[in-house]
Amino acid sequence: MSDEPEILTRVEAGVGRITLNRPKALHALNRGMCEAMIAALLDWRADEAVKSVLIDHAGERGFCAGGDIRMIAESGAGDAAEARRFFDTEYKLNHLLFTYPKPVTALVDGIVMGGGVGISEPAEVRIATERTTYAMPETGIGLFPDVGGGWFLPRLPGQTGVWIALTGARLKAADTVFLGIHTHYLPTDALEAFRAILATDPAHPADIADGLEDDAGEAPIEPHLEAIDRLFAHDTVEAIFAALEAEGSDWAQAQLAILKTKSPQSLKVSLRQIRAGAALTDFADNMAMEYALGGRVVRTHDFQEGVRAVIVDKDNAPRWSPATLDGVSDADLDALFAPLPSDQAWRPLD
Repeated sequence: MSDEPEILTRVEAGVGRITLNRPKALHALNRGMCEAMIAALLDWRADEAVKSVLIDHAGERGFCAGGDIRMIAESGAGDAAEARRFFDTEYKLNHLLFTYPKPVTALVDGIVMGGGVGISEPAEVRIATERTTYAMPETGIGLFPDVGGGWFLPRLPGQTGVWIALTGARLKAADTVFLGIHTHYLPTDALEAFRAILATDPAHPADIADGLEDDAGEAPIEPHLEAIDRLFAHDTVEAIFAALEAEGSDWAQAQLAILKTKSPQSLKVSLRQIRAGAALTDFADNMAMEYALGGRVVRTHDFQEGVRAVIVDKDNAPRWSPATLDGVSDADLDALFAPLPSDQAWRPLD
C-alpha cells in the first residue's frame, strides 16, 4: 500500500486543485476519494481566495477509468449496502460539481469512463487531448451509464447519446469535441501553458482554453450522424435491432454485432434511463432515479456475471440471463426503476 493520498488537494494562485492520485488503478474512484473531493469543494465554495477549480490526474495513463467495480460487485453479491453508500457519495459529488458556483475545469487527458465521466461532464471547461479515450461501457458488464448519464447523454446531438450508451463506443477527442462532450481540444504539451496562464487569471478558465485550443481534426462519427439519428430514435431496443438489421450497411451491421454482445437487460435499462432522463428538468431528479436503479441492478445476475467475465476472469464471455431481449419484460424494468421510499431515497448535499 502506498502512503500517498489518493486525492491531492491544495490551493495555488487562486485555483483549487484536485488531482486524482491512484495511477495503478487508472484513478478508479472509491468512496474515500469522493469524500475527499467533496470536502475540498465545500471548503472552497465560500472561500473568496478560490476563483475556480481544476481537476486533473497524476501520471500519464488515464484521467479516471471509472468506479471501484470489484467492490461494487462484491457488495452487490450480498446486501449491496456498501455499493449504495458508494453511489450515494459519488452522486452527491456529481451533483455538487454540477451546481458548483465557481468555474470548474477538468483536464481529461487519457482514459475517461464511467465515474471519470461523472466528475468531468459537470465541469464548465472540459479539455480533451490526443490521449483522450471516452466511453460509457456499462452495457458490457450488465450495468447502465450512471453518474449522470441519464442527464448528459440524451442532451448530446440527436440520438448520439443512445448510440454511445448502448454500444459502449470508444471515442477520441475529435468526436468528443465535435459532439460537445468536451468543450476544447488542447495537445498534451499545451496543458502546462494552460495551468500557467490560469495561475495569472484563475477566474476565467474558459477564456484561457479558448485562446489555446487547437483543432482536434475531422470527427469520424460525422458521416454516421444521419444513420444514428434515424436508427437509434426508437423507444424499444427491439425496434433499434430491427432498424439496424433492415439498414444493411456495413456500419449498421457492425453496430448490431456489438449490441448482440451486450446484456439484454442492460440495453433495455439504459434506453429507458435515457428516455426518462431526457424528460427531467432537475439534475437531482436524475441522480435519484439512477441511485434507486443502481442499488437494484448491482444485485442482478447480469452485473455479477459481467464483472466476472470482463474484470475478474477476463474471459470476455459473459452468459447473460435473460439471454435475449424478449426475456426482459416491462414488469422487470418497472421493478428496477421503481422510486425508493422517501426515507431511502437519494438526496443532494444541500
